[in-house]
Amino acid sequence: MNFFSISDIENLTGIRAHTLRIWEQRYKLLNPKRKESKHRQYDNEDLKYILRIAFLYHSGYKISKIAGFSEEEIKKMALDTTSGKENYQVFVNQLTEASIDFDQSRYEKILHNLILHLGFEKTVTQILFPLLNKIGLLWMTDKVSPAQEHFASALVIKKILVAIDGVDKPPGNEGQRKVLLFAPEGEHHEIPLLFMQYLLKRNGVYFVYVGKNAHLDAIKDFCVQHNPTQLYCHLVTNLLSTDLNEYLKKISSVFPDKEIVFSGPQARKLDVMPSNIRVLKDAEAMLSFCNK
Repeated sequence: MNFFSISDIENLTGIRAHTLRIWEQRYKLLNPKRKESKHRQYDNEDLKYILRIAFLYHSGYKISKIAGFSEEEIKKMALDTTSGKENYQVFVNQLTEASIDFDQSRYEKILHNLILHLGFEKTVTQILFPLLNKIGLLWMTDKVSPAQEHFASALVIKKILVAIDGVDKPPGNEGQRKVLLFAPEGEHHEIPLLFMQYLLKRNGVYFVYVGKNAHLDAIKDFCVQHNPTQLYCHLVTNLLSTDLNEYLKKISSVFPDKEIVFSGPQARKLDVMPSNIRVLKDAEAMLSFCNK
């Protein structure tokens, strides 16, 4: 059983802690447990319930109306609600619930239907990336176990590997553009790299896949053998063995003749920007980067 503070709930739902407290007092919507310190404590079932309420609230329902529904009615409405636009957040919430419950059958069914209706790329960029960011936040704050985080990641990796294998397109001319894919030492998230591999393969761009947690010496060896024109790295966490901006300066100086491309949540926070460094700030920029 996982337990969450009111600050965790605020971060995961986008509902301010002060507002959550008012909802508890005025509408009796929530009934959190209390620690000995009297601080609120929410369990897995509380989180799933609040995620559904938050989705309806963000979709335009007044909280006074939501408070009049039973828990089952709220669950059904969260599944049925549309507001004239694509409500990706409801699917992120559903997959989060399935991950917390280790419900593989439900997780795979949701994922299969999403890919069927939205397509693979949109499912990854609009739903799976936000999902993994949310699960990663829970993991880093010890609110879900490593097993739950690995459960969610493993099922996504499985889908991406199948998609990569299904691309029947010859690689581009390695004498032209060649991209080396890696994540630096300390970065263990591989899914964005695998997705980039899929995009490059689909677009016929030649690439070399180094993988996650790659030491700078290993990247040097690959560059000597394969002479890529670009290096691509996706940064999810800030758990590198050195300061991120220092790493940026170092890799820029080691490969002065290469364009080094970064993407991911941590890349958007970079302060230092050497001339041969480029940052892709969103999924659209990632998709554009993959075009020949």
